[in-house]
Amino acid sequence: MRLNLSEWAVTHRPLTLFLILVVSLAGIWSYLQLGRAEDPEFTVKSMIVSANWPGATADEMQRLVADPIEKKLQEVPYFDKVKTYCRPDSVVMQLILRDSAPATAVGESWYQARKRVGDIKGTLPTGVLGPFFNDEFGDVDSVLYLLTGDGFTMRELKDEAENIRQALLRVPSVTKVRFYGEQAECIFVELNHAKLATLGLTAQTVFNSIARQNAVTPAGNLDTDTDTIHLRVDGALTGAQALAEVPIQHAGKVFRLGDIAALRRDAQDPPTFIVRHAGKPAIALGVVMAKGGNILELGQRLNQAMEHIRKDLPLGFTISTVADQAEVVDDSVSEFLRSFLEALVIVLAVSFLSLGWRTGIVVALAVPLVLSMVLAIMSALGMSLERISLGALIIALGLLVDDAIISVEMMVVKMEQGFDRIKAATFAWNATAFPMLTGTLVTAAGFLPVGLAKSSSGEYAGGIFWVVTIALLSSWLVAVVFTPYLGYKLLPQFHGAAHEGGDAIYETPTYKRLRTCITWCVMHRNIVVGATLGLFLLACVGAAFLSLQFFPASSRAELLVEMRLPEGSSFKATAAAIETMETFLKDDAAIRSATSYIGSGPPRWFLPMAPELPNASYGVVVLNTRDAQARDQLKNRVEAFVATGGLSQARVRVTTLFLGPPVGFPVQFRVIGPDPLKVRAIAYEVREVMRANPKVYDVNLDWNEQAKAIRLVVDQDRARVLGLTPQDIAEALQMLLSGVTISQVRDGTELVNIVARAVPEERLRPEILADLTISARNGQPIPLSQVAKIQYIAEEPILWRQNRDLNITVRAEVIDGVQPPDVSMEILPRLKPIEKTLPPGYRIETGGALEESSKANAAIVVLLPLMAGVMLVLLMFQLQSFPSLFLVVSTAPLGLIGAVGALLAFNRPFGFVAMLGVLSLAGMIMRNTVILVDQISQDRRDAIAPWEAVIGATLRRSRPVVLTALAAILAMIPLTRNVFWGPMAFAIMGGLLVATLLTLLFTPALYAMVFRIQRPPQ
Repeated sequence: MRLNLSEWAVTHRPLTLFLILVVSLAGIWSYLQLGRAEDPEFTVKSMIVSANWPGATADEMQRLVADPIEKKLQEVPYFDKVKTYCRPDSVVMQLILRDSAPATAVGESWYQARKRVGDIKGTLPTGVLGPFFNDEFGDVDSVLYLLTGDGFTMRELKDEAENIRQALLRVPSVTKVRFYGEQAECIFVELNHAKLATLGLTAQTVFNSIARQNAVTPAGNLDTDTDTIHLRVDGALTGAQALAEVPIQHAGKVFRLGDIAALRRDAQDPPTFIVRHAGKPAIALGVVMAKGGNILELGQRLNQAMEHIRKDLPLGFTISTVADQAEVVDDSVSEFLRSFLEALVIVLAVSFLSLGWRTGIVVALAVPLVLSMVLAIMSALGMSLERISLGALIIALGLLVDDAIISVEMMVVKMEQGFDRIKAATFAWNATAFPMLTGTLVTAAGFLPVGLAKSSSGEYAGGIFWVVTIALLSSWLVAVVFTPYLGYKLLPQFHGAAHEGGDAIYETPTYKRLRTCITWCVMHRNIVVGATLGLFLLACVGAAFLSLQFFPASSRAELLVEMRLPEGSSFKATAAAIETMETFLKDDAAIRSATSYIGSGPPRWFLPMAPELPNASYGVVVLNTRDAQARDQLKNRVEAFVATGGLSQARVRVTTLFLGPPVGFPVQFRVIGPDPLKVRAIAYEVREVMRANPKVYDVNLDWNEQAKAIRLVVDQDRARVLGLTPQDIAEALQMLLSGVTISQVRDGTELVNIVARAVPEERLRPEILADLTISARNGQPIPLSQVAKIQYIAEEPILWRQNRDLNITVRAEVIDGVQPPDVSMEILPRLKPIEKTLPPGYRIETGGALEESSKANAAIVVLLPLMAGVMLVLLMFQLQSFPSLFLVVSTAPLGLIGAVGALLAFNRPFGFVAMLGVLSLAGMIMRNTVILVDQISQDRRDAIAPWEAVIGATLRRSRPVVLTALAAILAMIPLTRNVFWGPMAFAIMGGLLVATLLTLLFTPALYAMVFRIQRPPQ
């Protein structure tokens, strides 16, 4: 006896009802338990490796520090590239793994990087600090708080931030709380060297006295018969006041340190990274959620914790929330529910209007059952509700009623033809269950490439495949088990009431007109097939006119105002530029909050964002506006302010947030070669070509201008006579100008450096550099001009490399209304003349959105043979006929006709997500075709004349084909408003609309052509 799930469901009704209740309750419980997030989790496959070598030039950092480390990093498993920038005293490398690297292998790669670089640490030059590793570069701060205080020092801010951190770490699902913008405190001992010389003192004498006073030295133990007693010598320094009392002995004289030096306790000077909120110094606290957590629940818990924290805050402190993922996700879930309800109403309307009230209820009840099953499976697999899974559920909504419509429509037809309820349900299983399953699997296979794509984009959007597949398989199961039961209970009595005879229901005027149309197409098959082929070729030509896109801009309300000063600019100059922008923005009503980050990029509070690496000449103001409209208006005002010279000392970039993997400047070209001067000259030529394109603006180089430097040419003979070496001179100048750490004060849990340096009037005036005095071996003060000649030079302030190749990136923004990949494709041919004249060893590479888009598309294209293979296997098992297989496959690309037409008609770009929509159309179209072809073959096996089998089967399958297509098409309407899913929605709607018409007209014509079916004589 053959298994018949539909028959089992209607003959075991109590058990079927019990399963319906269990599935429903499981779905409700899973929905409440599922994690919530803004974006799907994807592994950021990059690691930061840095090192410092005080006193080295950028070129020395590149040759002697970066190069050996880069060689070792190139040996790391799954290595893709290492991007390096070298500055005087420091180097920062970003190790990036291949997109194909499995997420589970990333941790091992980071371990190998540490181990391999650690093996060569001893071979690096003496004085190199590091290397240091940061493999938490991809952590996202779910909530970002800013702590400010009127009249408080940075140390007092940090102490209060520590208390807040402890309170936040006690909140469930919080795994980390990180600080940004805290500045180490120092006690500055500022010495006037002219005064020291007058007193006969050397700086080293002062240093030694401070160190001896503050050293931690064991004083021994007393061992008695019963105890060991440790001796402690009191007197360690506790602050600037105690430091001022330190005695300085020299030549029989004792001086008080406070009398010969200016002492003050202050933040590190110059700072390396500071945060300002509403124009005040601040410390940012980033809260990182545990993996798989529910951001909405975390947001509620954090809000409760913050209420208690704010009540306990000392007077004068203020804590503000500047980034709250819970709020964004709450809005996203609300938007999803709104779109889902709209789509549900549309699907139900299609069902009710086409099938009738009671029949429509049967179809409608399938929706919550399928969703309950999907949510339960997602919960079991540890999936979350986020941008991708929510959108995939809406896409699936238009597809998950297809099987229910086909199943209930077959039951209705058979009941109209006189079958009883159980026999009608049993027939629906025998006639449509396995063709539906094949169609369901083929549709799911259309999403297969994105699910298995080994790329960052595939990892980001791969949830589409899994959610849609789960939904489609669940819909088939519901259609063959629960829908027959619901039909048995709810469908009215049809037989004997409306029509008489098995085919009488197809004698209505609508069906007669459709039969006439199908008959004409079959009779004029050559014209129909030729016209369809012509439309397909026209669509291929039209595809060339589609604007290309990688990922769209986000609808979030944040606006980023980035400022880049010339390389070599001081931190003070960058801070001054930021303050100018803050002043301009101060009273703008569109701004809810403004936070500035100077010396580095902001924390990663938005997953697709790539923060700027440390850079003293870089600053950014993050503006949280009222809404997207206010954001765009503010963007125009800021750009107008910059265009009129409001911030002439900096290059200003005003950007919104973008979805998908980070890109940076949208249009980029890398000029690569060994000589920096030649590379710069070629980059200038590329820049001019880019400037000639009216669709780009703000064309710039990632490094260009040289920085000021002073070279001291030491008179070696004179230095030797005075007992000085170049190292002595360098160390003396380091102490005078930048300062040296001579000891530390132990203050609670903090260590406060004691930094000695010259007074401001000596160290901040370049013109008196020659008059600065250094001490000879005998302590005699010697003017610097006596032992060295001063030369004013220019040097490279930064050197960028990629995979050990020196490169300059020429980059630009694009004007509104155009897509970056299109602009890059326009510029590429104009670079050919430059490429032809490049010397050996030099080349130009494409970067930006076009490069990332090509990588993402390549990861999809490589899986197309697998997708095609899976589809062919499934279809062959169902059809078991090569001609039938050819028929079904030939309809797969027909969706391109409507998809291209819809994208062109509504001016939507063809991006990564739209491409997924076009690929998935193949499965959706073949799903209907395979059921139709199977029905024709079944009729022919039942001894129906071939001509009538083709026309009659098409006629009988027309209603479910049209209804399922309408449900899928109209359910996409709510997604057309979404900036992320809109292009895909238009592509699917247009493709399905045209393909459905062709399924009913082109497929029977092609069937008749392939099987050479002729019309019988009248």
